[in-house]
Amino acid sequence: MTRWYEGPLAAFDTETTGVDVERDRIVSAAVVVQECAGGRVRATRWLVNPGIPVPREATDVHGLTEEHLQHNGRWPAPVVEEIARTLAEQSAAGRPLVVMNAPFDLTLLDRELRRHRASSLSRYLDSRPLTVLDPRVLDKHLDRYRKGRRTLTDLCAHYGIALDGAHDAAEDAVASLEVVRAVGRRFAARLERLSPAELHSLQAVWHAAQARGLQAWFARNGSPEPVDPHWPLRPEVPAAA
Repeated sequence: MTRWYEGPLAAFDTETTGVDVERDRIVSAAVVVQECAGGRVRATRWLVNPGIPVPREATDVHGLTEEHLQHNGRWPAPVVEEIARTLAEQSAAGRPLVVMNAPFDLTLLDRELRRHRASSLSRYLDSRPLTVLDPRVLDKHLDRYRKGRRTLTDLCAHYGIALDGAHDAAEDAVASLEVVRAVGRRFAARLERLSPAELHSLQAVWHAAQARGLQAWFARNGSPEPVDPHWPLRPEVPAAA
């Protein structure tokens, strides 16, 4: 029997104008699919003209300038709908979806759908919710006492995964997928009896515990900052009256 981390997986990643899921916008995105470990990767890419200025700090990260996006990017409304439908197709096909730091990318997509389509990610998924595998949450829970940062670049270095084009949405998506496969193999004794759906539920619990721990660390260091415990999607912030 094929273990879940050796079988079909999809992965999703975005590049953005910043790190605020409520205000920032998608400038590029990718969904990649791999039917088995080591198999051929199929990638679908999108380039978006966000319709707002692209800060220099964001361009420094992903290399996409405002001028390039204005000339080559598509308008957001059809793009975010295509992305949502593609994710729904992966869910309907039974492929777990790998998303590094899922509450960022999935929440940002949800807000873009609300902004441009007057809809939400859950409406596109209908009755087939995503089964998400988040390498950041998995690694932090399974190897919780390892010191050091846990960005995608750090995880790739730790698990021996090549990442030649960091901050390219498709390259990051492939790397996230490979990290999840590597985590599955390394911690097979603890993971192989769990289904992706069971892992999805467990990650919500693990992420909430990780968020509480991080918030307590902030408080101890004199800089209390709220850390959202929701995973893999943050709830909508009510509009101000």
